Amino acid sequence: MRKLVLLCLWMLLAQIACAANSESAHEEPLPEAVRGVWLTNVASDALYSREGIEEAVALCDELGINTIFVVTWNKGQTLYPSAVMENFTGVAMDPALDPASIGRDPLQEVIDAARPRGIKVIAWFEFGFSSSHSTNGGEIGRLKPHWKSLNAGGELVTKNGFDWLNALDTEVQEFMTSLVLEVAQRYDVDGIQGDDRLPAMPSEGGYNPAVIAHYQREHNGAKPPTDSQEPAWVDWRADILSDYAQDLYRQVKAVRPDLIVSFSPSIFPWSKREYLQDWPAWLQAGNVDLLVPQVYRHNLADYEAALQQTLAQVPEEQREIFVPGVLIKVGDQLPSRELFEGMLAANRRAGLLGEVFFFYEGLPQFRESIQASYQAQPVRFPEYLQGEE
Repeated sequence: MRKLVLLCLWMLLAQIACAANSESAHEEPLPEAVRGVWLTNVASDALYSREGIEEAVALCDELGINTIFVVTWNKGQTLYPSAVMENFTGVAMDPALDPASIGRDPLQEVIDAARPRGIKVIAWFEFGFSSSHSTNGGEIGRLKPHWKSLNAGGELVTKNGFDWLNALDTEVQEFMTSLVLEVAQRYDVDGIQGDDRLPAMPSEGGYNPAVIAHYQREHNGAKPPTDSQEPAWVDWRADILSDYAQDLYRQVKAVRPDLIVSFSPSIFPWSKREYLQDWPAWLQAGNVDLLVPQVYRHNLADYEAALQQTLAQVPEEQREIFVPGVLIKVGDQLPSRELFEGMLAANRRAGLLGEVFFFYEGLPQFRESIQASYQAQPVRFPEYLQGEE
């Protein structure tokens, strides 16, 4: 009889626990999805007035976009009033954004417009370790010629029109970090982001005298290979940039632990071979809160293949921090509606509820498709990306 009573009690407790679990499961919030867009000052007028910013943020809100990655650094200038840049070059902000010198602060204006709508703002350091575009290193290169990245022939590294600083140089790294920390300390942003130029450097670079001397100290006096893509030489330089990614992550978290540290690299392994971006190593070391690889392709088959190739580099337990970057406008070129909707469908089949669009000016052409996709699955940010209230 005693055994029967105990058995009945055990069954009752099991039923209560099962009911509690069921209720808890029912109350579980929907999965998180970062649904973002890059907002830049190139081929877009949005940042050139407060009215343009308000209009851009309103469109994002209408479409269900919950994260804006706003440019804060390109062409050797900041897009906010920077004490770092004023002390360095004498110019605090790109004057094109404030031609009348009325004291505009586009970054703050984006934050002010986004906050009431519940949209997160990530400060995007677009040019990273690139100092200029087709201007022989720009003003930074003129002021600090020893900061320029050199190729095997001793010439400035220029790739796809971008002039590069020596990302392996500690002075250059400290300069870049000072810009990131300035934003982290001064602005109520939700995070910071580096992309295919932060941390990065074309593999053609690294032939600066100090880098060569560093390499020789670790290789019994041997000089680096003249083949810039020799695997061991690529590994050695990529490891230095991985160490920098870790240092940047830790310094940002020391300022504000709640800040999201996001990276948007190129597709691996191309990213490592061409730009020394070994981002799977960044994941493994835990130096990324949000990973947005640029899965930029011009037909659906290539997009699906690149998406799966990229997902294969992300451990299952880190899939929640992965969001693909989707190309929707470059110059005057737009994907067809069929391709655009096909890319969104491919993301959903892969279990991904969001993406980040490059870039803002392409949004109006796909208004209905975005709304249809996002309104079907309302989402929230998980606790680890919510920050502190």
